[in-house]
Amino acid sequence: MNLQDKSCVPCKGGIPPLTRKEFGPMLSEVNSAWEVIDNKKLRRTFEFPAFMDAIAFVNKIADIAEREGHHPDIQIHYKQVIIELWTFKIDGLFDNDFILATKIDELTN
Repeated sequence: MNLQDKSCVPCKGGIPPLTRKEFGPMLSEVNSAWEVIDNKKLRRTFEFPAFMDAIAFVNKIADIAEREGHHPDIQIHYKQVIIELWTFKIDGLFDNDFILATKIDELTN
């Protein structure tokens, strides 16, 4: 089953974050515009024609994030939206980060 067909499962903590070797196969399923920051976070920047397009995109992400129970950090800079994903309870990457990234990617297809 590919990532976009999965749902996020709450991380209760007490486990180590994924290593690059563990998340490597999942990274290949997300858009190549996602960058891995310090092996702890996923980050992607989106550009839009107008401010309200950026806001509409953020609202769509909010709906997905709420449904999945996994919430990204979102920065809005006029027509630019920066998304950062990581799992706070383990201070690093977990399956949910990649699952949510694929669902965000679908919004731009």
